Amino acid sequence: MARVIRGLDDAALRDRVAQATATYFLDWSHPISGMARERSAGAFGYDVAETVCTGGTGFGILAQIVAAHRGWRRRATILDTIERIVGFLETADRFAGVYPHFLDGSTGRTLPFMPGDDGGDLVETAFLMTGLLGAAACFTEAPGLGERITALYDAVEWAAHLRGDGAVMWHRSPARDWAPSALPIRGWNEAFAVFVLGAGSRTHPIPPSSYHDSWATAPAFRNGRTYGGETLPLGPDWGGPLFLSQYPFLGIDPRGLSDAYANYWMQAQSHARVNRFHCIANPQGWPGYGPHCWGLTASDDPTGYVAHSPTEDTGTITPTAALGSFPFVPDESMAVLRHLHDDLGGWIWGDAGFADAFSPARDWVAESRLAIDQAPIVIALENHRSGLIWDLVSSRPEVRRGLARLGFSAPYLASA
Repeated sequence: MARVIRGLDDAALRDRVAQATATYFLDWSHPISGMARERSAGAFGYDVAETVCTGGTGFGILAQIVAAHRGWRRRATILDTIERIVGFLETADRFAGVYPHFLDGSTGRTLPFMPGDDGGDLVETAFLMTGLLGAAACFTEAPGLGERITALYDAVEWAAHLRGDGAVMWHRSPARDWAPSALPIRGWNEAFAVFVLGAGSRTHPIPPSSYHDSWATAPAFRNGRTYGGETLPLGPDWGGPLFLSQYPFLGIDPRGLSDAYANYWMQAQSHARVNRFHCIANPQGWPGYGPHCWGLTASDDPTGYVAHSPTEDTGTITPTAALGSFPFVPDESMAVLRHLHDDLGGWIWGDAGFADAFSPARDWVAESRLAIDQAPIVIALENHRSGLIWDLVSSRPEVRRGLARLGFSAPYLASA
């Protein structure tokens, strides 16, 4: 168990937490493929050691870029890992260029995410491509790697997931037109990158009309209601889990980003503040909640896996929720970071950072850490500090083309 070092100044504490959290990817990625394992323990019916995830790998690549930038690991070591990941992906199962949610880390064969979901997952593929494009922008000393990453991106047939009515579908199975779990990607949620990267494709683009006439017309897209004095531009009632406004902006830079529907920096800020307001108001009276302990998002839970939110509040706090909001509400997030480490560290802190989730009401701490929850902590802390990952990912022509084709404006697009 890692030792808790109390009394560090804010900057030193942020670095300590980020460095420890990054070890999930630096020390526990799959030894053959280099891909991120889905979780460290507590799997729901699958092999923890062999099950690797595409989306978590994409975010994990960005976390490893931070590790290289900060000198936590040698740059050449990180580059070697990413080259191994790319080589694995070049021969792993794909469906019209779209990767499944889970792969076997040794063989590259598809592992069904759930019964019937044995094909391409467009959202997880978008997360994976975000990480790969960030790596291509970072490791310019290896131009061959950038060319291979561009080839993987160009092979994604985003348009293969278009339904006849113009909706973009989350999943597609090779055995049937649409898997039983297939969902139209509509409304404000974590899948924003699908439209940006899909519209930016030179080879198999999705049309801007799918963004404007399907994604942005869903009932859960526009919000505009006020919660605790905070007006929320987009999303479901009370905003939903915080990952809905965090995952889109791990790589894509939201600073000054706007379109006909919202200012996306304001969206991320407002969502975090609404989530915090709910936890402080604490209408269900959960113990432990307050200004120093807030943050509801999807994570493990005493009952399984739950997409926690103000409307689905089980008394479980997930560290990645507040810490993933660091760029948007830094003072409020710093208060949580200090409390989690200095006050609760003996309970929830370990060699790879904080446990995935905890519930003071049930005296419960998750036995696991999840790739998709670990990486945003590292990325958000670095984006707060330097904007490194935003600058890398948003420098890529694929991202800039997609944003421009969808009608976005931002200061960094004006200089493209």
